[in-house]
Amino acid sequence: MRSIMPSASVEREHLTLVSSLRAQGFAIQPAGARPQAGVSYLVAAGEPIPAPARTLIVGSGERAVLPFRDGQPARIAYGHDDAAVGNAFARALIGGAELPTAADPESLALLALAERVAQADITVLINGPTGTGKEVLARTIHLQSERRDGPFIAINCAALPETMLEAMLFGHQKGSFTGASSGGEGFFRAANGGTLLLDEVAEMPLNLQAKLLRVLQEREVVPIGATMPQPVDVRVIACANRDLQEEVAAGRFRADLYYRLSVFPLTTKALAERAQDIPALAATMILRHAGNRPVVPWPSDEAIAALVAHDWPGNVRELENVIQRALLFCGGDTIEAAHIVFDRPSAPRLAPVAAPVDDATLGQVVQLSEFAAIRETLAACGGSRIETAKRLGISERTLRYRLAKAREQGDDLASGTQRAISA
Repeated sequence: MRSIMPSASVEREHLTLVSSLRAQGFAIQPAGARPQAGVSYLVAAGEPIPAPARTLIVGSGERAVLPFRDGQPARIAYGHDDAAVGNAFARALIGGAELPTAADPESLALLALAERVAQADITVLINGPTGTGKEVLARTIHLQSERRDGPFIAINCAALPETMLEAMLFGHQKGSFTGASSGGEGFFRAANGGTLLLDEVAEMPLNLQAKLLRVLQEREVVPIGATMPQPVDVRVIACANRDLQEEVAAGRFRADLYYRLSVFPLTTKALAERAQDIPALAATMILRHAGNRPVVPWPSDEAIAALVAHDWPGNVRELENVIQRALLFCGGDTIEAAHIVFDRPSAPRLAPVAAPVDDATLGQVVQLSEFAAIRETLAACGGSRIETAKRLGISERTLRYRLAKAREQGDDLASGTQRAISA
């Protein structure tokens, strides 16, 4: 566990910073305790600096961030009104810009839950829209687990051809198929003693789902061309950006595999639904991409307001693109609102749809709202299914399923957009 030791004055004057770091999973050592290896120190300006410890000098006043350089301590200064950004800068300076970042209460609770799950060597299923940090969460689970010293291997099940996926997962022997001039151990055996992340697991073909189920049950793989199974010691984390229960109902995903993967399900939310994370993530990404600048640019209040107001169809990945773009436009020490450039304007906020009849069930109300959201987004996208799916944070396959469902129930979503759908 990461540890910090704030001085008494930092603990007293920057209570929100210390509380924020504690919520992020940092262990707080009491001020004046015996120095320990791996502990980062927080001191106020003018206080003695523990040498050669990693030290962050924390001050109040004009915004400033000076990163670690040549063994020198880092420095940060900000006022109470800038705590959302300042606390995130401090966390990234101490723990590194690659650590997971959260400020929204639900996001903090998710990180805390992930750290608890990490202690139990069980299979985890992470659901959530594309670009919401599912792989970051999976890596956090790995690094907090007893397998942290083992390999962490991530494979995107949608990125490999179906004909290659079995050999890549389970391995193969020399000559077992055309082109197999040598043997391959496969990802399961390569991840032995560590963690294997199966991203976009919903894209896995049904025949391979059966083989994956056997691996999870028996903890052994049979490489292509082999006759004897080989044991593997791997923790599997699966990620999906579609509702696997819906995929099971549609016959596209095996129910027995779903229950084997979903021993402990976690869910990441769209970035637009956790606005408190946006300033914190922005600060972390600024530090990550600031390069060798002696002073890290600070986002102005107007820049943060522009970021929070956006609807983020691309989620965290889109935010990172916007931050990198802003750093290119920013020539000084402040990122202004003019430096924040989006790929497109935010989609209009949809008003809630009232139930047309008094005795409508909750499911019907939700369904009508869903149809209305799709209808409005299709219209805003000029009938493009690809852009509509992106803005809604779902796959094209899921969008087609929703459209078919609307047609079955006679919703005018189908008739009003039929030409665009079939294009």
